Amino acid sequence: MPTNFIFRTIRWSAWEGCEAGIEHVDISPADGGIDFAGVVIGQEDDANFALAYRLRVDVEWRVREARLKTTSGHRLHLESNGKGTWHENGVEQPALQGCIDIDIQASPVTNTLPIRRLSLQHGGMSELRLCYIAVPDLTVSVAHQRYTALDNALYRFESVQSGFTADLPVDVDGFVLDYPDLFKRLS
Repeated sequence: MPTNFIFRTIRWSAWEGCEAGIEHVDISPADGGIDFAGVVIGQEDDANFALAYRLRVDVEWRVREARLKTTSGHRLHLESNGKGTWHENGVEQPALQGCIDIDIQASPVTNTLPIRRLSLQHGGMSELRLCYIAVPDLTVSVAHQRYTALDNALYRFESVQSGFTADLPVDVDGFVLDYPDLFKRLS
């Protein structure tokens, strides 16, 4: 983040014709890192959901803690040492070993985490193994994703498993502006 970063609010809505929903997140510096406090209201596979989350990220943009809960009662608490060891609700998760980032299915804000952490230069590419959090049931699985810096303000996201690809324009701080066919940035 720029040295003058104090507090930021970002909001996305569903792309026209998409039922993805709306997300609101407050981002602020805290304890030598960054806190994200967000809410997502959306629809996935014809199921409506509401999700609240809090993420704590260290100065190197590594997720250290994620707390998620839905209005239907699903809860998830992940903690990481920032080096690839994870605990879910207090229990070590060897299957997640080596994951640094998380991807919350319904949230474009989590795409910013690897974009900022990797600091890829034009043409640079990195393949990641990360914790994928499905919504609305909050199950965690390992996903393989690829990020390529097309220029300073455009990144290609690829899901290695599904073949899904999206070119993500970002602002000066690396936060996703639009996620084509899914989310449009409002603020």
